[in-house]
Amino acid sequence: MTTIALIVVLALLAALAVGQILAASGLPLGRFAWGGKHRVLPRGLRVASAVSVLVYAGLAALLLSRAGILPAGDSAAVIVLTWVAFAFFAASVALNAISRSPAERWTMTPTSLLLAAATLVIALGGG
Repeated sequence: MTTIALIVVLALLAALAVGQILAASGLPLGRFAWGGKHRVLPRGLRVASAVSVLVYAGLAALLLSRAGILPAGDSAAVIVLTWVAFAFFAASVALNAISRSPAERWTMTPTSLLLAAATLVIALGGG
């Protein structure tokens, strides 16, 4: 079960990273991110999108560790941070569900729900 959850998380984080890179590059994907207010993201949100790719990479490394693929998966820091990641994704479900952007609401709410569920499986299962 942990392996399937890990595949789901990694695939979703990779897809989100690609989307953020495209939005940061100036493509008109802003309605899917940062509240959906801008069709094309302004400079500050483009930078935030680029930084979010690094956050996604860190989350992927964390969950790979917790799942036993990378070392230190049973360390207290990794365990606590995995639960923090779960809480972040769980909160994202609610925040995306109330977005004013229909595109963000209909794409990111289920994405966040899948990320939260898969992260919960990884948090409980470990490596």
